[in-house]
Amino acid sequence: MKKQWYILFVLCAVALLTACDSLVKTPDGTHDEYVPTGGSGPIQLRAALLPQAARDNDFALKIFRKMAVSSSDSNFVISPLSISIALGMAWNGAAAETKAEMTTLLGMSDTPDSLINQYYEVMQKSLPVVDSSTAVNIANSLWYTKDFTVKPSYLKVNQDYFDAQIRSIDFRQSWAKDTINAWVDAKTNHLIPEIVKSTQGQVMYLINAVYFKGAWVMPFDPEHTWKTNFTKQTGGTTQVNMMSMLDTVRYGETASAQYLDLAYGNGTYNMTLVLPNAGYTTSSVLSDLTPQILNATVERLTTRQVQVYMPRFKVECDFDLIPTLKSLGMKLAFTDMANFSGISDQGLMISDVKHKTYVEVTEKGTTAAAVTSIGIVTTSFPNYPTFNANKPFLFFIRENGSKVILFVGKIANVELF
Repeated sequence: MKKQWYILFVLCAVALLTACDSLVKTPDGTHDEYVPTGGSGPIQLRAALLPQAARDNDFALKIFRKMAVSSSDSNFVISPLSISIALGMAWNGAAAETKAEMTTLLGMSDTPDSLINQYYEVMQKSLPVVDSSTAVNIANSLWYTKDFTVKPSYLKVNQDYFDAQIRSIDFRQSWAKDTINAWVDAKTNHLIPEIVKSTQGQVMYLINAVYFKGAWVMPFDPEHTWKTNFTKQTGGTTQVNMMSMLDTVRYGETASAQYLDLAYGNGTYNMTLVLPNAGYTTSSVLSDLTPQILNATVERLTTRQVQVYMPRFKVECDFDLIPTLKSLGMKLAFTDMANFSGISDQGLMISDVKHKTYVEVTEKGTTAAAVTSIGIVTTSFPNYPTFNANKPFLFFIRENGSKVILFVGKIANVELF
């Protein structure tokens, strides 16, 4: 068994989505139309990085689909971007077969390490600036206890590609966890006030925090929200506050589902809702959904007037990702055969991978938060369509240029909120 040292990587990604409107009347004066303002618009990745963005979304749907099996009758939300960055940071310290398994899981095969890190760097630097009407902040930090030796090359990769703040403090002191948690609290705008329970026995924390604040381009009018029934996935109904609007949005249909795009800020960020048709379920739709199909379907959406009904909802989730990651082929990292020699000469293995999420959708917009922690130890109706989300549905929060999925969720049941 490895020496009894402990190392914990905590990577938290939090997103809060609410911002400014930019609406004008169409030339015929019939309805409000979105006009992009501010920011540089969707991310334009250079050709060498496009494959990695596609692979990141392959990973996103792969882990979401796997987790959906065990959460078949409940709400659940994950942040694939947070999980990817978290595993990417740990991947930088892995070696040999341990790194090979993580490389395969994350879809990094046949790609130089430097290019993979450039992809993470570009995403973290670009996401905050693509929409000046949306507040986005991404911050990283690396904390390690005194008397624990971290390889300079590992510190450098965190500085160069993740712009990490690096600090060495005495983890034996009671104030150590308070210092780290204060950083997390500040960087997440008080959405996650605590991530570290105790620093005793630990040697390192690696933390990633993402803050995103925007709003619906076309907000729902609270006066048009009323209580109605939502059909639960397990059968029966529950009361929800159903928001509604009749407006011009991007909409489309496939044989299995209706698709609806609701924009935030300057339109760079969207929530794409996927509502299964009769005879289909969220699971059956998800089973056939690939990033390519999702992207192609969203690109085919057309702007038209749609009657939209969507429940106001709030979901909080807490996952242990180790079983899922093992089932997807990442196994050695969780055994005493793990090789994280890129971090330290001491033997290390991952002891836990925790993922927590929070999503709240209201008339104004969306608030979403995610935390990923990786612990390592040594060892004939109207002539316009109706999109009525009064039954289980899926949603994706995406950046339009890179197509990267920040959050993906399934709503199987909605409590009155």
